Amino acid sequence: MTATYHVKTFGCQMNVYDSERIGELLEAEGYAAAGIDTADVVVLNTCHIREKAAEKTYSDIGRLKARVAKPKVVVAGCVAQAEGAEIVARAPAIDVVVGPNAYHRLPALLARGGIDTDMPAASKFAALPPRRAVSPHSAFLTVQEGCDKFCTFCVVPYTRGAEVSRPADALVAEAQALVAGGAKEITLLGQNVNAYCDGATTLAGLIRRIAALPGLARLRYITSHPRDMAGDLIAAHAEVPALMPYLHLPVQSGSDRLLRAMNRAHTTASYLATLDRLRRARPDIALSGDFIVGFPGETDADFAATLRIVADVGYAQAYSFKYSSRPGTPAATMAGQVPEAVKDARLAALQAAIAASALAFNRASVGTRCDILLDRPGRRPGQLIGKSPWLQSVVVVSPGARIGDMLAVDLIDAQPNSLEGAPVTLTRAAA
Repeated sequence: MTATYHVKTFGCQMNVYDSERIGELLEAEGYAAAGIDTADVVVLNTCHIREKAAEKTYSDIGRLKARVAKPKVVVAGCVAQAEGAEIVARAPAIDVVVGPNAYHRLPALLARGGIDTDMPAASKFAALPPRRAVSPHSAFLTVQEGCDKFCTFCVVPYTRGAEVSRPADALVAEAQALVAGGAKEITLLGQNVNAYCDGATTLAGLIRRIAALPGLARLRYITSHPRDMAGDLIAAHAEVPALMPYLHLPVQSGSDRLLRAMNRAHTTASYLATLDRLRRARPDIALSGDFIVGFPGETDADFAATLRIVADVGYAQAYSFKYSSRPGTPAATMAGQVPEAVKDARLAALQAAIAASALAFNRASVGTRCDILLDRPGRRPGQLIGKSPWLQSVVVVSPGARIGDMLAVDLIDAQPNSLEGAPVTLTRAAA
C-alpha cells in the first residue's frame, strides 16, 4: 500500500513554497498526498513570528497523536529551528523535527527519526527534485532566504540564518518549469527579497530575466526592506510590463524613536522618500506595509505618528499586529512593555485607519478597466474571484470562465477588501 502524507502550513508565503517543495520531495520518494485525518505522515510546517503561531503547533500535535491510527508527525519550519529539542521534551510523541534549511533530508529522517536543525553550507535547493509540471496558475518561487538586518523584535535571523541568494540561472530554470506547468503569475519570495544578489545579478536583473519568459504574464515580489530599494529595482517598476504595480514595503512604525529601538535602519522621512521615487517611476503603484503596535516603550505620541504615516501614504492594504515578545530577541528584555489592553485598543484604531485607506484606494479604482487572473470561486453560485494588477480581490460573474483564465473587467463597485467587476473579454487558460 502506498504511504501517504499531508503538509499543513502556518505563516508566510515562504512557508507555502517550502510546503510545496516538501510535498514534491515526498512524492519523489513514493508518497501520495492525503487529508490530514488519514495521512501516514503529517508535516506541520511552522511559523515562529508570533507566540500564537507556535502554540497552534502544539495544539495540532495533540490532536494528531490522539488519532486511532497515529501518523508520524514532523515539525518543520521556524518553530522547529528555534526550539529543536525543546519540542520533543514538550511533546515526546513527535517523530521528526527538521529546520527550514534541512528539510531536503526529511526522507532519511522519517526512516530513523530525530532532530535536524543544521544550517548546512550546501544549499538545500540543489538536493530537491525538479518542480512539478502541474500548476496553480499563480506560483511562488523562493529566491532569497535569511536576514542580516537583526530587527530587535524578529526571530528570522535566528531561525532562517544569514541572507543567502540562489543562483539566477537556477531560478530562471525553475521559473521556466513553473510557466511550462501553467503558471501565468510568479511571486518571487525572500525574507528580504530586494536584498537578492547572486554576486552578479540583482533582484532587478532577475526580474528582467524571468519577465522575458514566454507565457509569463505577471511577476511580483515580496517581502522587501526599505533600505534595499535600489535604483535599478525602482526603475524596473517603470520599465518591465510584467512587473505588477504593487509593492509590499513594511515600515513597522511611524515613530523615528521606535524605528531606532527596532533597529530598522530607516527613518519615516527616508521611507516616504523611497515611496515618492516609486510613485514617480510607477504612478499607479499600490502600496502595502506591515505595522507593529505596542512595541516596548511605545507612547501615545509614537502611536499617533503611526496613524499619521498611514494617512500620509494612503495604503492600498496593510497588515498590523500586536507586538509579541519572542524569546532570544533584544526587544523581549526591553523596559516599557506595553499592557495588552493598550495594545488591543491601538490595534483596533490602526486597523480602522487601514480599512479606511484601503476603501479609499478601492473606490479610486472604480471606473478602471484591467485584467484579473481568476484564482478561486466566490461565495455565491457562479461567482469567481481574481486578482487585479494591484492585488485587489475582484468578484465577477462570467459564464464560461474558469480558474486560471485572464479576464478583462471594468471595476464597478468597491468595498474595503474587494471590488466588483463586469466582464469584458476572456483569455482562456491552457487545458
